[in-house]
Amino acid sequence: MWQPASERLQHFQTMLKTKLNVLTLRKEPLPTVIFHEPEAIELCSTTPHTKNRSLTGYKVTYLGKVTISGTHFLSGCTESAVVGLVDHRAQQQAPCPAGSSLLEIRPFQVRLHHLDGRGEASVTMDTYQVARIAYCTADHSIRPNVFAWIYREINDDLSFQMDCHAVECESKLEAKKLAHSMMEAFRKTFHSMRSDGRIHKSGSTDDFTEDSSTPEDLTPEDG
Repeated sequence: MWQPASERLQHFQTMLKTKLNVLTLRKEPLPTVIFHEPEAIELCSTTPHTKNRSLTGYKVTYLGKVTISGTHFLSGCTESAVVGLVDHRAQQQAPCPAGSSLLEIRPFQVRLHHLDGRGEASVTMDTYQVARIAYCTADHSIRPNVFAWIYREINDDLSFQMDCHAVECESKLEAKKLAHSMMEAFRKTFHSMRSDGRIHKSGSTDDFTEDSSTPEDLTPEDG
């Protein structure tokens, strides 16, 4: 037998109140709930709305990496590695288009997004822990718009190697901005880890030192 909407609503409220009282073992009155007739409810689409995360960073061309020797680095130590990477890129049959990657520098982690053919979406991403970056510089005579950093890569057998990574920026100024951003990321990472007690001045290769947070090549002048 058909019932008016008001009677159906009252019956539903009574059932709901009974079930809640059984579950909670309480006899408190239900709060006022506003119900709408089905005709007044607008059904939403069940199709999920995906929103692409906007990427931030510097448009660069990744030149690659090369393993270098040593654990203490001075000015000019990345020059030969960058020369080799630049030459190798020039000899490739199908070089990557300019700005095919996006370098995102933040405290604790550096992200290198490899973009699609349109230079928009991130296809793959390489991550580098700031605490394992030993050196970076934007001062290269072969190409002043190249930014490079030396990264301590940990192998599966727990041994490590020092890899020099290099990217070509749109301009010399962009390369210097990357150096400044890396310096700032290092400082924030260093002070955060120091305040958390995760690093100490013990002389270990895994520890930071005060002097290593501000090497000269990390703060090139805009000249």
